[in-house]
Amino acid sequence: MRIKCWGSRGSICVSGQQYIKYGGDTTCFEIQANSGETVIIDAGTGIRRLGKRLIQNKIKRCYLLLTHTHWDHIIGLPFFRPLLYRDTTVHIQDRTFAGMTTKKVIEQVMRMPFFPVGLTACNADIRFDSSLNNRFSIGSMDIETIPTSHSKNSMGYRFTENGKTFVFLTDNELGYTHAQGKSIEEYIDFSKNADVLFHDTEYTDDEYMNRTGWGHSRLSDVLDLGARASVGQLGLIHINQDRTDDQVDAMVDQCRKFFNDKHLSTACYAVAADFEIFL
Repeated sequence: MRIKCWGSRGSICVSGQQYIKYGGDTTCFEIQANSGETVIIDAGTGIRRLGKRLIQNKIKRCYLLLTHTHWDHIIGLPFFRPLLYRDTTVHIQDRTFAGMTTKKVIEQVMRMPFFPVGLTACNADIRFDSSLNNRFSIGSMDIETIPTSHSKNSMGYRFTENGKTFVFLTDNELGYTHAQGKSIEEYIDFSKNADVLFHDTEYTDDEYMNRTGWGHSRLSDVLDLGARASVGQLGLIHINQDRTDDQVDAMVDQCRKFFNDKHLSTACYAVAADFEIFL
């Protein structure tokens, strides 16, 4: 599988010279299966650039999975240009968020007075698919899900293809169990032996002292998860909206020292916009 980041910023998109290295777009990731299918995780502002690339590459079919529907994970959807093309089919995971179906959530985002073009004006064949839940397959990829420790109905994903595994856990507070959250042991088991784990690392340990219960993880908890799950690579995502490039680099340095001190070979990095990896 091929994994590409189109945005990994948390809470709100940002711009400025201090954010160039890691980018300012909010969460959107593309996964391409070896069998050719294109899967999108979340529709943050990064999905705007992804949509332009799909059109350029003449990709006519894609699948959209959502971790949850907070603004930073869906606000880019009205600007996803493939929705305007009649020859495009978009399969969108159909489930409920605080009692609202996926379709209803999107209809609320794409309506006056918030946005001038409604969902019904889109020309693409939009299919809300309830089979894209729990355990399912898309092409050659097998996908498992787990509730994350965040808001109601938030979800993480584990992708497996040809013996390689990618785990995606954003908006997941390891230091505090929300109503639907799982135990640390369950997140370790879900991430066990993953070739690549991307995990929410919103806060430094000092910052987290005043933000417990906010739905995001501190660095030390994420490092502990990565070590106990024996992951091959750990990517830090949901980068704090105020975190400068230099400050992100300092967090990465702390990660690498942690694994070196434990004599572990786990590679660690912060996931920047346009980062790409092949498994």
